Amino acid sequence: MKKALLIINLGTPDSPSYWSVFKYLREFLSDEKVLDINPLLRFLLVNFIICPFRSLGSSKIYKKVWDSEYGSPLLHNTKELTKVLSSKLPNIDIRYAMRYQSPSIQNVLDEMLLQNPDELIILPLFPHYAAATTGSVYKEVSKYLGEKWVVPKVTFINQFYDNPLFIDAWIDKAKQFDINSYDKIIFSYHGVPNSHVDNVYPDSLCSDNDCELGITDKNKFCYKATVYETTKLIADKLNLDKSKYEVTFQSRLTNKWLDPFTDKVLEELPLNNHKKVLVFSPAFTADCLETIIEIGDEYQELFIEAGGEILDYVPSLNYSDKWAESIIDIANLGDNNV
Repeated sequence: MKKALLIINLGTPDSPSYWSVFKYLREFLSDEKVLDINPLLRFLLVNFIICPFRSLGSSKIYKKVWDSEYGSPLLHNTKELTKVLSSKLPNIDIRYAMRYQSPSIQNVLDEMLLQNPDELIILPLFPHYAAATTGSVYKEVSKYLGEKWVVPKVTFINQFYDNPLFIDAWIDKAKQFDINSYDKIIFSYHGVPNSHVDNVYPDSLCSDNDCELGITDKNKFCYKATVYETTKLIADKLNLDKSKYEVTFQSRLTNKWLDPFTDKVLEELPLNNHKKVLVFSPAFTADCLETIIEIGDEYQELFIEAGGEILDYVPSLNYSDKWAESIIDIANLGDNNV
């Protein structure tokens, strides 16, 4: 079969200018899968309150990480990952798109369908299913393909949080650090509203399902359950005692999001004589503002001010060979399956 692979990341502004950031945030926050409130209220909040004010601060942050040649780190890392994958699978049409802004899912799929593939594999680069990420990509892809007269076989990969090669890719990244020299290991994941994980359960709440303890038939699509499972798998490979690490959530918009919050935990660690900390962010497969600035800059400053001494973070998988090999496995594109 003639196969094609589309990897999809969240998105980035076209430039670090105020209006480019405004445009990106408006598209992102207008998505009902991201901000699930009354449509009229969402429109007013996004266009007249959140974006006008937040775009200014976000623009300054983007300027800190923007490369004149490569653009944003997220875009650069996704481009380079596509090149690595293409070099490993020269007979497969491999492309990348962004859920928000460019290159758009629609434009890239237009180009891919011209090649008339037998199977189109869609891989959102989010290890853990969440409505605001993978669910939103599925909605957009389905909307586009639903308007076509001819659609090839479509394989949509919704999560890969426990893929052994994905876990090994993180272990390979951890080799840069002397794990035993740290007082505490923090696994910091992007937060989501409590309402999003509660929506996974038709007759209960996330808090009723012991998601910290393991995967069950009920919680297998719960973001909270799957991030705890990824943490356990990485920690086991690193031979970490349970007392040595903690799961936290960053980038919250309100206090009604998954907790404990990374910033609050980091502020408290020095009080318990945990002054040397290493942070993993396994939900982010490409370095971006949340890893480079939020963890590597803002959280580091917060931790030092609270009495900490060293806060290091493990770089994301970006376009490493191990990460590319795990994608090939996840997409079932190994030698015996192409």
